[in-house]
Amino acid sequence: MMSKNRADAPVLLEARGVCKYFGGLKAIENVDMTIRKGDVFGIIGPNGAGKTTFFNICTGVFAPTKGEILLHGENIAGLTPEEIARKRMARTFQNIQLFKFMSVLENVQIGCHINTKTRMFDAVFQTKTYKKDEQYIAERSMDILQKIGLEEFAEMKAGNLPYGSQRKVEIARALALDPEILLLDEPAAGMNPNETMELREFILQLNEAGYTIVVIEHDMKFIMNSCNHILVLNFGQKIFEGAPEQVKANHDVQVAYFGKGIIARG
Repeated sequence: MMSKNRADAPVLLEARGVCKYFGGLKAIENVDMTIRKGDVFGIIGPNGAGKTTFFNICTGVFAPTKGEILLHGENIAGLTPEEIARKRMARTFQNIQLFKFMSVLENVQIGCHINTKTRMFDAVFQTKTYKKDEQYIAERSMDILQKIGLEEFAEMKAGNLPYGSQRKVEIARALALDPEILLLDEPAAGMNPNETMELREFILQLNEAGYTIVVIEHDMKFIMNSCNHILVLNFGQKIFEGAPEQVKANHDVQVAYFGKGIIARG
């Protein structure tokens, strides 16, 4: 799915001059970003760089103090997370947020409800709308589990799955929102090397299936081997944006990760 010539792909998500201040703290300062359709786009930076805060602004958890977040050219800054999800942008969180005592299938079904028309009246009296929505939810949820290879665990409690599979269930629930663009907040956190490798392959499969993916990660190797374009933040500011090879070679990125002394000695 990743375009050979990225510049030919339409812009899907864009940040323009985004700032976020908490009192006197400048958490994000004048960050620009351009994500194109078909990207696997990475956002990296040392601890405290502002990655998750920036993610939260993009997905409506925080409104920016200044600047714009454009989805298909529409400014979505200040919209709620639910309103943004309805515009086909979904996310996962750094800490897994599954309903662990519910089944895998039930967890995915929850994500489908945003695209249904059932209201309280329909649910109480089990109208045609309710029955049609229930059929849609059942079919859509199983279809997602089949596509990502988790159908055999559909009736298992989500909390009983291995950690890596729980991550997949959380991504599956996000896919139930029918997103065009999927934002993943440190999906490889806490994974062993085999789980991390499987996750990378899974993300690339999703991209091949047509999803534009945005990933925050601490794991530099994971990002370099997964993403076609990368934004680097440090102390809330953008220090570089480019292809993986350009990021590796950039002096400011090297200093941010390894320090001036080590770079000078190297």
